[in-house]
Amino acid sequence: MVLKHKMKILTILGARPQFIKAGTLSREILKHTNIDEYIVHTGQHYDVNMSDVFFNEMHIPKPHYFLNINGISHGAMTGQMMEKIEEIALNLQPDWIVVYGDTNSTLAGALVASKLHIKLAHIEAGLRSFNMKMPEEINRILTDRVSNLLFCPTQSAVDNLLEEGYQNFNVKICKSGDVMYDGAMFYKTLAKKPSFDLKKDFILSSVHRAENTDDKTRLKEIFEALCELSQTVQVVLPLHPRTKQKIKSLNIDVTPLTIVEPVGYLEMIWLLQHTRCIVSDSGGIQKEAFFFQKECIILRDETEWVELVDLGVNHIVGANKKQILSSVQKAMKRKYPQLDVQPYGEAKSASIIIKELLKYE
Repeated sequence: MVLKHKMKILTILGARPQFIKAGTLSREILKHTNIDEYIVHTGQHYDVNMSDVFFNEMHIPKPHYFLNINGISHGAMTGQMMEKIEEIALNLQPDWIVVYGDTNSTLAGALVASKLHIKLAHIEAGLRSFNMKMPEEINRILTDRVSNLLFCPTQSAVDNLLEEGYQNFNVKICKSGDVMYDGAMFYKTLAKKPSFDLKKDFILSSVHRAENTDDKTRLKEIFEALCELSQTVQVVLPLHPRTKQKIKSLNIDVTPLTIVEPVGYLEMIWLLQHTRCIVSDSGGIQKEAFFFQKECIILRDETEWVELVDLGVNHIVGANKKQILSSVQKAMKRKYPQLDVQPYGEAKSASIIIKELLKYE
């Protein structure tokens, strides 16, 4: 399709994982001379690791705007983001605003697009945990509802939207596959071994979700399980600042674990490639485990990535010490199954997304 003018895309991002996902689309955009992308970093999750080196190493374009909005309440944060994003959108007059996932930055971008009647594309649409206490769930649902193009990473995400009646709305649903899969395949050849000491066999863990860090009983059970596992295998835990603070305040003993500072994405890819299995409450790691054929023990009571649980490669255990230990021990003993399904597409989602944006009427 030949456009009368260059398409302008305004991309709203707020956290390092979103930049990594968006980098996949940005690299595809560079192949199209008829598209210009302008990137806004709201600053929602301020990250000292996002230096010039980060953008160069990750082959990601640096943001054109940095809003530095963080460390305040959900309402104040979203409101301030909306004010600044609206100002940028009025100045740029983009054809599309593109948002990712489920952060406050996502919702702020979506509401600005809706109020200014700018077309909105939501990447990672249709995901549901069905837990309305999660702020992310609210952000997902509201963003989906005001979008024009909904890019679903999986069939279950498409099914969620159809269950909610989206086929009756003035919206296009597209099963694009997952941009995280595109990214993982791109970055796996760039992976870097971390500098800290690693044994031949190790378990990779991460704990950061509020449902675990803000609940003393859950947090203690999780770390008791991790410390018990560390008696027989190295447990590597890049420690999130919030989790570090909670552990200190509750006087939880973590000395048996290999506690390290948060690692860069290329180091994390290396750890994912070489770990025996993963014990985590992260959403993204659940999929990355699948991309690199590692079982993931999920420290939550529900997950948005139900297809991996259905396939029997990821396992929901909550914060139950007994279940954590049992699931890890079983995962360590068996080989990863040979699966002939690919729920996240064929690592071509960025190409599919750009085609849909260009042809949208």
